[in-house]
Amino acid sequence: EELNRIKETNRLLAENLVRSIMKDYEACGIAAAIIDKNGVTQYEKFWGVRDLESQKELDGETIFGLASVTKSFTALAIMQMEERGILKLDDPVSRYVPEFTNKNQKTVTIRHLLTHSGGFFPLPRILVDQVAAEMGLDETEAGDLAYNDALAAEGVRRVAERLDAQTEESGLNGEPGEYLSYCNDGYGLLSDIIRRHGGEPSYAEYLLKNIIEPLGMKRSFCDFVRPSLDVNAATLYKKVNGVMTASRDYHDHAFVLNGGGAMKSTLNDLKKYLAMYLNEGKTPEGIRILGSTGIREMCRPRQDYGAFGYYGYGLSMKRLDDLKVVEHGGSLPGVSSNIAWSNEAEAAVIVLCNTSGVPVRLISDALMRMYNGRNPVDRRDVWQETSWDEETILEAQGMYISGEGTKAELYRKKDGSLGARENGKEIPIIPVGPKTAIVRNQYSDLFIRLIQNESWGIYAIAYGSRLIPKSRQEKREEGE
Repeated sequence: EELNRIKETNRLLAENLVRSIMKDYEACGIAAAIIDKNGVTQYEKFWGVRDLESQKELDGETIFGLASVTKSFTALAIMQMEERGILKLDDPVSRYVPEFTNKNQKTVTIRHLLTHSGGFFPLPRILVDQVAAEMGLDETEAGDLAYNDALAAEGVRRVAERLDAQTEESGLNGEPGEYLSYCNDGYGLLSDIIRRHGGEPSYAEYLLKNIIEPLGMKRSFCDFVRPSLDVNAATLYKKVNGVMTASRDYHDHAFVLNGGGAMKSTLNDLKKYLAMYLNEGKTPEGIRILGSTGIREMCRPRQDYGAFGYYGYGLSMKRLDDLKVVEHGGSLPGVSSNIAWSNEAEAAVIVLCNTSGVPVRLISDALMRMYNGRNPVDRRDVWQETSWDEETILEAQGMYISGEGTKAELYRKKDGSLGARENGKEIPIIPVGPKTAIVRNQYSDLFIRLIQNESWGIYAIAYGSRLIPKSRQEKREEGE
């Protein structure tokens, strides 16, 4: 109890921040909670509604999409399989997913996929709806797509074939293990390893039997249809051509393989999930999900992630003031989610939102600071502003195009300084080192690092959590 150091002034500051983020991002509803190591709720609050039309309120049982928070479940499942002797993390992926032949690069291991370091640049999403439609699968007859074996088999064939097609000349960002570049395809292959070798008929059923049910999470699953029918599920809100639109379609933008983003859950269920991490793999009641060694392995820094963070297995790590925080966020149409915990603080924070593109991680940081008696308002990382030399700007300038749709452009302004655009729109870029810069956003900064080697010079940028390749046919004129 004495660890809860929430001061009234800090609580008001944190809640003001939530309200201003909600206003600026037109967020419909946010559910947040802080628990201690015993799983006891120390703070909980709901803002907004789960559905604008009916004005229905949110509660601890409201179902939200989790998006990429799912990756922590996938990594946990792989670690359970390792603990049971089913696989080893340094085994080649091709041993378990024969469709992935790994023909164009050095051996990609399970460990590489867990840390997003298989060597792949971002690729366009292979969508569950699209593949199902091409296969003639109708959910009303075939049942929920999350459990469909034929769909999973076709999905993994397409994903594996596409990853195999990447070459050093086009599509690979380096050797396996060299760089982190956030990769949904890699987590898709991991979920297929779980489907095929985990002893259950599907990835979704493996999670139910081995994680969700043992933790007593009654309203958590990978199903697509169930949340759209549940009376207490959040309506999904996203901007379409500048207008906020509502949907109950939980397939929207969903990847064909479920391991990267298919989970749905509630605030109350996630309290049980996070209490398990705070107790190194077991529930406060003593039910063990994974050995403490496996949990610690998941939380070990293995790849650089953003400016000052690291990535482990399906989880990222950072420092927040003097606390070490382990976390993961997620975003999909109508979903902004974040889970975080700190062993030093013996506390975990959950923030769920039913609107796209809301920076819930900042809310999570504010609540973690608040719980620890700190001012919750981020003072922003202190950057030493500098400038890039002319040679660097000239070599870096060009278009960087992501398979996921981001088009970032670096160019030399008329005055010789560095300029940047994202998807054609001017963005404020500040060089902070000889080869690094930040893009200053309203509430946070996006970190950029130039990626180069001897043979290609500058061939990509680390743009937040992804590596984006430079378009090679670039011969653009200065300041165009």
